[in-house]
Amino acid sequence: MGVMSGKKQARRRAFLAATALALAMPAAFAAKKPKRTAAKKARKAAPQAAAGVQTSAWNSVLVAAPKGSSATYLPPVKAPALPDDWHSFDLTFRAQMPVLSAPLRLWLPLPKQEPLYQRNPDLRWQGNFSRCGLHRLPDGELEAFVGDWPAGVAPHLEIAATLQTADRSFDVSRRTQPPERDDILRQSLLETAQLPNAGVAHALALQIVGRVIDPLAQARALFLWVAEKSAYDPSLSPCGIGDVRAQMDAQRYGGRSADINGLFVALCRAIGIPARRVFGQRIGPSRLAACLGVEGEDVTSAAHCRAEFYVPGYAWIPADPGDMCRILHLEKPAPEKDRALRRILFGVWEMNWLAYNHAESPILPDAPALPFFAAPCIGAGEAKDVPEAAELAYHIRSRTLLEQGAQNAG
Repeated sequence: MGVMSGKKQARRRAFLAATALALAMPAAFAAKKPKRTAAKKARKAAPQAAAGVQTSAWNSVLVAAPKGSSATYLPPVKAPALPDDWHSFDLTFRAQMPVLSAPLRLWLPLPKQEPLYQRNPDLRWQGNFSRCGLHRLPDGELEAFVGDWPAGVAPHLEIAATLQTADRSFDVSRRTQPPERDDILRQSLLETAQLPNAGVAHALALQIVGRVIDPLAQARALFLWVAEKSAYDPSLSPCGIGDVRAQMDAQRYGGRSADINGLFVALCRAIGIPARRVFGQRIGPSRLAACLGVEGEDVTSAAHCRAEFYVPGYAWIPADPGDMCRILHLEKPAPEKDRALRRILFGVWEMNWLAYNHAESPILPDAPALPFFAAPCIGAGEAKDVPEAAELAYHIRSRTLLEQGAQNAG
């Protein structure tokens, strides 16, 4: 019986030990479990928090970040979609001069290539020049035709082009455009002979934008101020003088398109928004207002300058306060149309217009100094002086073709 009692005691001790171990294990696991559970919860919480907001290229984490997220980056960059609807124009540039007493060189601005709103697939020229070619500035700001004529001839030149344009606008909900090159942005912030960006210009721009810090809202405030304070002067040449520095000095704002849009560009640059003037030509009737287009095929006197500014994510945004001033002066629209045009002309270019270049004070070999290049320029060629008797007869004709749809947009 003593033996049995010893065996029973041994089994009892084993049972009690097993029971104690079983009771102790949950407590041990519970002590170790919080870290693992917290990690799992963190992993599961992230997709659940983001589930309420579907982040995509059109709905950026910057604009609609998930609750608790610290994301501050721009949305993914997407290749911009090419327009579906294109307008086609047949253009003819003609130049004639009387018989020359000395050699002469002629420069003509050519339409630029911009895949998103302007294509120039076909360019042809003929004339009695002794030498001709295309000239491009190293920075790509300008492309021009240049031709040389010897003494004793009556120069004539004809350039034909088939141009396609697409109306240009920006969508505030799509901040996915690829970034611009740094050197181009720096160039679009510089002070020039005509465009100041310091002193009076800087103080005036700060006064206009006040406490607004968003660059898009700042540009909008500058646009409205320029459209309100600038006086349109139809007595000037089609683009005007373009000298914003003189406007600042006189504190009298206005002129024609290069003056008014130049004022907008200078004010943008003064507060660090890259901006530039784009010089070009109206080539067709407008759907917005009669005074913003041309009727008939002769568009020689319809040179026009526009503006654009840069905001990261949106890239270059079109604007034209000069056209707003033109409408107010020539048509005096009703209040409803006035408000609509102020919205449209900030962010939209109606492409009954071709773009030449955005060069400021371009330097052309053997040509006089130019504030901008939106019309033919006569140089000296091989001679040292421009022939005094040279009178240039220059005409531009534009004929609208059938609009090209999506099947021809590639």
